[in-house]
Amino acid sequence: MALTKSQKSDVIDEVSTLLKESKMTVVAKYQGTTVKAMQQLRRDARDNGTKVKVVKNRLVVQALQGDDRLKAVETSALEGMLLYAFNGEDEVAAAQVLSTFAKTNPSIEFVGAISPEGLFVSADDVKALANLPGKNQLIAETVAMLLSPVHDVTNALSGNLHALLDGVEAKASA
Repeated sequence: MALTKSQKSDVIDEVSTLLKESKMTVVAKYQGTTVKAMQQLRRDARDNGTKVKVVKNRLVVQALQGDDRLKAVETSALEGMLLYAFNGEDEVAAAQVLSTFAKTNPSIEFVGAISPEGLFVSADDVKALANLPGKNQLIAETVAMLLSPVHDVTNALSGNLHALLDGVEAKASA
């Protein structure tokens, strides 16, 4: 059933808001994906803060044209049956969830991504982004790296203390 002009306007407004809030909007082909698989993708995406939408490309282009930052986005790749994955918290989360899902559903294929700066990122670059660790994992690795010297000093002092106590104990028993 075709959308009314009012409904189209609502969709454009919603997509425009999602584009503004998203740190990276990933675009992928989904032709051949079953409804059940798409429902699973939406559940998986929701779990990591990503919102997956299937929207007519023409309406997405109109939403892009309505935003001054995104007017210059190259839209020639927005053809065919596409889904859009939005994530406002993590730059790579949307790419990661689609990449993980594509391993079991090869009908999902990256087309590219739209950055908040108004650049269209190629599909190869999106695949590279999908292989990066997520924001939380990067933070955890950085904290572990910063705490490493503290742990080393603690372990060294602890080891020397044990050796000292062993020496004192040996002297006391002699």
